Amino acid sequence: MSTYTPIASVTLDSAQSSVTFSGIPQTYTDLVVVINASVTTGNPDVIFNINGDSGSNYSRTTVRGNGTTASSTQSSNATAGYTDSAASANTVAGAWNTILHFMNYSNSTTYKTVLNRENHASLGTSALVNLWRSTSAITSISFTTTNSPTTFASGSTFNLYGVNAQLSAQAKAYGGDTIVTDGTYWYHTFYSSGTFTPTEALTADYLVVAGGGGGSGVYGAGGGAGGVRCTVGATGGGGSLESALSLTAQAYTVTVGAGGAGGSGDSQRGSSGNNSVFSTITSTGGGGAGVFGAGLSAGLTGGSGGGSAFNSTTNPAGTTNQGYAGGKGYEQGGSNTRSASGGGGGAGAAGQNGADVTAGNGGNGITTSISGTSTTYGGGGGASGGTDVTTIGTGGSGGGGNGGSTGNATAGTANTGGGGGGNGKGYAASTVGGTGGSGIVIVRYAV
Repeated sequence: MSTYTPIASVTLDSAQSSVTFSGIPQTYTDLVVVINASVTTGNPDVIFNINGDSGSNYSRTTVRGNGTTASSTQSSNATAGYTDSAASANTVAGAWNTILHFMNYSNSTTYKTVLNRENHASLGTSALVNLWRSTSAITSISFTTTNSPTTFASGSTFNLYGVNAQLSAQAKAYGGDTIVTDGTYWYHTFYSSGTFTPTEALTADYLVVAGGGGGSGVYGAGGGAGGVRCTVGATGGGGSLESALSLTAQAYTVTVGAGGAGGSGDSQRGSSGNNSVFSTITSTGGGGAGVFGAGLSAGLTGGSGGGSAFNSTTNPAGTTNQGYAGGKGYEQGGSNTRSASGGGGGAGAAGQNGADVTAGNGGNGITTSISGTSTTYGGGGGASGGTDVTTIGTGGSGGGGNGGSTGNATAGTANTGGGGGGNGKGYAASTVGGTGGSGIVIVRYAV
């Protein structure tokens, strides 16, 4: 069972001298930091400071080897905790990786131990034990290098996780990218496909969101949201809430549907999203958006319907109890200059029709607190239109991507099932619609 809960993630889009995780919650047993990084010059050590402490309060022991030789070193009264040497030349992928385990970080009575292991493409592998001689709970961790002004290279990633070592003993099921409890329910969240395996019979609430449909390119329409089926708060298409499932101690496959690709140019619809499945529950992928090419102007039906291009008066249907129809297009007097395409349907509302100089908005999604936090899923993608269109469609709440002029349609948000935005205000054969957002599956049961 996964016991790692993502807390924070940083990916550098430019060189940066330091990375800090602050405001760390105190609700976990341990912390884990996973780093895949490179530096701009040299091979400095990467160092960390806890709670901003730069006093002589750190000690370490290092063991390293390269397959031929091995060595060890010790240091005390250092002003920072240490990892080993990072890789230079801006080569991030596979160059230097480290995992740091901050043990019993939230207690306020003992010194803090940090175990880390790492590998370097040319320098070999190493393991370190760091000790921070403080009884304070850890609330922030900062990473820098020993060779100022050396910086971390663009593309370096830093990920912070909380670990609850007691989850395996307390939870009633295995599986999920995150597993948390609020004392009333256990929540298993799948951002990607996997298996949910109860260890005993239980009754489970669920949210199953399919991947959103892709938007289209030239005079682009919005992609439909992935179908939403839920037992808590609201479900898609305005239907009655779904019924909880009675599960037994066996493995249940969980499939999280990917979003559909955006359509390119004037002769390719947006692709429909992929279905998401949990046990007997299937949510249907969102419909791809129509494009004005011959025979392709109507959006596709789906969990929610994709929007239609300006030269179609079709409102593509959504699936009953999963989502709503996409919006139809608008064309003034046979001219495509003031023409506007329709927005993608959402789980909570239909996509807006195109109108004179106004492209359709994506339909809004539905809001549920099944994760323990009120969150909206299944927004439709916004549309674009002709050169005289003055209002581009916006994505529906719940991850729908915004429509755009050439080159700036927005993808549906990952793990919301949002539809991709329509691209290409006016004609540009190279325009591509926004990709639909991937789906999500959440399973909840009582403690």
